[in-house]
Amino acid sequence: MKTADYLDQLLRKYSGTFDISQPYVIRGKEYPAYGYFFSHIEKYILVREANMWSTDSYEHILFIETREVDQALIEEAYSIIKEYMEPVLVRKGAELPPAGHMYSYLTIGLIAEQPLTPQMRKAIRHFKYEKGYRFNIRGFSQAHIVCATMADEQVCTNYTGRKAAKLYKDNFRDVKEGKPGFRRIMEEQQAECSGRA
Repeated sequence: MKTADYLDQLLRKYSGTFDISQPYVIRGKEYPAYGYFFSHIEKYILVREANMWSTDSYEHILFIETREVDQALIEEAYSIIKEYMEPVLVRKGAELPPAGHMYSYLTIGLIAEQPLTPQMRKAIRHFKYEKGYRFNIRGFSQAHIVCATMADEQVCTNYTGRKAAKLYKDNFRDVKEGKPGFRRIMEEQQAECSGRA
């Protein structure tokens, strides 16, 4: 199975709730895709003006295709989270995230051709980054990492990213079944829009 086909199918699944950007450039380096999710929930009495509370939840996911996962790639993923995703995407360069921020999940989706070595499997499982803002009163940011390997069709995550494992495992089946991917769905939508014009 090719990493490009796997990613294409994965993006189709994420595109239902995430805004997808392809490609995505960080510090001059191009990555195949980035996804952004935002949810706003509020509680009010009778009318919206009587707002009791509101919370904002976010997820930022960066997809990386690679031949194999090595220590340098794990360090790159950590650096992206700490030096780009958290300060730029979460805090927007400010001291704190915007008011109402509850949490931001910072996810790295690794799609590798080769199986993980025992050392890299351990590195992914122990991958951790979490930052609270004003003792979590202004919420927190948390790193998730998920790795799918094409050669053995395995998925490995850190503890906080474990809920995504099923999505990534099911994706192998969907690619084999030839379900339409993100690229094809976007082409069909563009053709449909062109036909209406």
